[in-house]
Amino acid sequence: MKPANVVAPKPSSGGANLFYNPTFRSVIFQIIAVSALVFFIYTIVNNALNNLDARGIATGFDFLSQEAGFGIGLTLIEYDETYSYGRTFFIGLLNTALVSFLGIILATVLGFFIGIARLSSNWLVSRFAAVYIEIFRNIPLLLQIFFWYFAVLQVLPSPRQSMSLGEAIFLNVRGLYLPAPVFEAGSSFVVAAFCLGIVASIIISIWAKNRQKLTGRQTKMGRIIFGLCIVLPVIVYFLAGSPITAQYPELKGFNFKGGISIIPELAALLLALSIYTAAFIAEIVRSGINAVSHGQTEAAMSLGITRSKTLKLVVIPQALRIIIPPLTSQYLNLTKNSSLAMAIGYPDLVSVFAGTTLNQTGQAIEIIAMTMAVYLTLSLLTSALMNIYNRKVALVER
Repeated sequence: MKPANVVAPKPSSGGANLFYNPTFRSVIFQIIAVSALVFFIYTIVNNALNNLDARGIATGFDFLSQEAGFGIGLTLIEYDETYSYGRTFFIGLLNTALVSFLGIILATVLGFFIGIARLSSNWLVSRFAAVYIEIFRNIPLLLQIFFWYFAVLQVLPSPRQSMSLGEAIFLNVRGLYLPAPVFEAGSSFVVAAFCLGIVASIIISIWAKNRQKLTGRQTKMGRIIFGLCIVLPVIVYFLAGSPITAQYPELKGFNFKGGISIIPELAALLLALSIYTAAFIAEIVRSGINAVSHGQTEAAMSLGITRSKTLKLVVIPQALRIIIPPLTSQYLNLTKNSSLAMAIGYPDLVSVFAGTTLNQTGQAIEIIAMTMAVYLTLSLLTSALMNIYNRKVALVER
């Protein structure tokens, strides 16, 4: 009997098998997508540069070394008209960082206070918090900035009729004037004592938390921090012969000289940003607290823990796991909303650099790119810090 003819399988094409490999195809498609994006960006940039060259507009960052020739109302570092455009960039950056940092702190404190008040058993307190939230979060931020600047601060008296508190603090249409500290010889000891107190407080706080985990005993950190950060520097201050004095503002001519001045543009922007963002933070805090099981509160109350300590030690630490992610978004929004400062003339990055500097130099691509990079960096830095804190308070699962 003849054996049946067996047909040997044909060798498959290696290229075909490779093409049907999902991993290989995903890599190829990603390479194609990235290449197309790079080509698209290159085409846009190249066309823009060619158009600028055709109009005789120079490109590059050489303009940053040119003399600015204009003044700035608020500077945290030394500046006058003879400094370069590069200096105006850093001044605008610092002014933006200043209002963003202060705004985040004030909005957080006010938002947590209003959010907790929203849950108060007192009807009047709860209604007041609800009215605050509904009013300020539903009025556009730009209108609130205009309100504080034009309707509140611009109707204050002139410098000669300033509202004063003693002979140290003055408030008028040109701003708020406060005494400025003057550091003389020996003041470094006071500063060193204050820094040492902060470091010691952090170390003791870590030790106290570890001690509480092991033994259950609590340490009264409030008194320790007060003693290290307040009492210790005061003692060193007197032992060193009172080396830190105060420079009081004085009316000279048509305005006050000396001391620390807070311009009305900064005050209006800071008030509007803080109050507006606090309304959203309050709702985030309220929802985070409501998400914590009511049994946690009942268990704490059954142990004899007061309501304030229950909120501080039991409820809020658990609510933070829910609060932090949306809270981060509000911080990012506040930082980006600070660009509305241009509407009232506050010298932030958009007003000083993307405004005046751009108009004088015409370097649109470079200036806008630098401005966008600053806001992107500030947002990514804020997000990174909040993510670190979020991982710290997150519930660790086994």
